[in-house]
Amino acid sequence: MKHKARKRFGQNFLHDHNIIYNILSNIHAQKGEHWVEIGPGLGAITEPLLQQNITLDVVELDRDLVKFLQNKFIHKKNITIHSADALNFDFSALAKTGEKLRIIGNLPYNISTPLLFHLLDSTYCIEDMHFMLQKEVVDRICAEPGSKKYGRLSVMIQYYCETECVIDVPPESFNPIPKVMSSIVKLIPHNIPPVEIQTIEKLNKVVTSAFSQRRKTIRNSLIKLFTEEQIVALKIDPTLRAESISLSEYAKLSFLIPD
Repeated sequence: MKHKARKRFGQNFLHDHNIIYNILSNIHAQKGEHWVEIGPGLGAITEPLLQQNITLDVVELDRDLVKFLQNKFIHKKNITIHSADALNFDFSALAKTGEKLRIIGNLPYNISTPLLFHLLDSTYCIEDMHFMLQKEVVDRICAEPGSKKYGRLSVMIQYYCETECVIDVPPESFNPIPKVMSSIVKLIPHNIPPVEIQTIEKLNKVVTSAFSQRRKTIRNSLIKLFTEEQIVALKIDPTLRAESISLSEYAKLSFLIPD
């Protein structure tokens, strides 16, 4: 059975054996682990993963691909294929008591950000995550304060996880060839949050407000939330822009938001 990549699913199938080898070398899959793969495509990563004697759950939206994978791995007992939308999938339900999942996936650009935030809700049962994303998105996830690429995605994901860009993947590694460079990002959920906050909603409110007008100083972009005096009292320079404010400073600001 041949499967043609579908634009509406953002499908680009990995076929470069050197890249596949590099990915497998970096993720260090170990016997007995419980892995989850999102968007397995034609099984380029799925097949070598299964050879590591792991337990593997696969989540795929395209029903034709689900049939393809079911046929391809019909004799494999350590794989379960879920025909489902990852954006609505309860990943925590896959983890047995006391077990932590390891997650891998090639995420389409059009759903990558909402899917990442969906997964962050389940970090308590996740050991680590390795995702293929557009390089531009990975650069934003890993960006530090002061960088033009630093934004809401950087702050919120770094609250939940340690981030690392592992390898870059050229367009020629896929079929069809995308118009952009891709990268693998490694996300390791923090055992203890790096900063103290009251609620994630309050942190998100401050960060979203600041970056919605990122060209303005925070004195102006956060004017509906705080006075300049309140910002100064936290020893934060109100003339700085959102991209120059650290996670710890956003966390301090979030405490000022009333319940």
